[in-house]
Amino acid sequence: MSLVCVSDFEAYAKKHLPKATWDYFAAGADDSVTRDDNLRAYKRIRLRPRMLRDVSVVDTKTTILGTEIGFPVGIAPTGFHRLAWPSGEQSTAKAAEAMDTCYIASTYSTCLMEEIVSAAPEGLRWFQLYIHQQRSASEQLVRRVEALGFRAVVLTVDVPYTGKRRDDFRNNFQLPPHMSVKNLEGVFEDRDRSEYGLPANSMEPRLGWEDIHWLRSLTHLPIILKGILTKEDAELAVRHGVQGIIVSNHGGRQLDGVLASIDALVEIKEAVQDKVEVYLDGGVRTGTDVLKALALGAKCVFIGRPALWGLAYKGEEGLQELLQILKDEFRLAMALTGCRSVSEIGRHLVQSSRL
Repeated sequence: MSLVCVSDFEAYAKKHLPKATWDYFAAGADDSVTRDDNLRAYKRIRLRPRMLRDVSVVDTKTTILGTEIGFPVGIAPTGFHRLAWPSGEQSTAKAAEAMDTCYIASTYSTCLMEEIVSAAPEGLRWFQLYIHQQRSASEQLVRRVEALGFRAVVLTVDVPYTGKRRDDFRNNFQLPPHMSVKNLEGVFEDRDRSEYGLPANSMEPRLGWEDIHWLRSLTHLPIILKGILTKEDAELAVRHGVQGIIVSNHGGRQLDGVLASIDALVEIKEAVQDKVEVYLDGGVRTGTDVLKALALGAKCVFIGRPALWGLAYKGEEGLQELLQILKDEFRLAMALTGCRSVSEIGRHLVQSSRL
């Protein structure tokens, strides 16, 4: 049976992945209220289509940080892709390159950054950074990815500590012995390895706004903050000179009970206007979801779990199929709302009384 929408890939992955792996990918924090609300929030938004607009030609292309991509759906950073497919992040990079979009590689990749680059040398890559208490490791990573041709550093700011994901405790989730956080091998002692492949509580909980300047001292690359949910932090991000913000609640995996990403987007976009680019992840499952996010101010959206479901289906080919479905759905949604280019998508397309 052919898979025709993102939820079909989800059902396939749930059926075919080992239970502990599925639960790890699917997990939300605590009661998973925010994880589930990320999806429900899109269903609360209604569209206002325009008619008789000559949509015989519809262009899905856009730019992020000045680089053109084929459509405004990139791949969000998620860890441990080899749990979904043997070649892991290498297949992810190939699919993103083939679909002419951006892949944000995770600190928690199970492939070396060098392997990711060699798999898709022409692909647009950003690097997601966690800062650990052992800061020299983070410094080395930043310098390494800049030398490898990554185009931006995406600093995750919502994980001073890891959220409580109950199923990982119930399953006693462990990264298999033959897998590791490849880009941090040798940094920590093997005996310190926790369920997520690194020592427990190894993140830097003292991270503050002044550390943006520290990070800037390490690299010439643009800095994007991932995990911003309020206008106050968005304004601080602008003040500290970052180039972009990813509105994100970490897929509902960190603090349960926060706003759905799409609900947080409006106040953040209003606060920063066009001073920095604003992106979003969390809950995107259809082309109309992409359209709604762009109408409310996102420059591009990024998908996390769906990318893993695509990998679980057929590796690079499966992820490419999933991305193509989203691209086709987005193009159709544009046409049916009367938008011939991404620049024509705006707040007029959504019913403001429901926001």
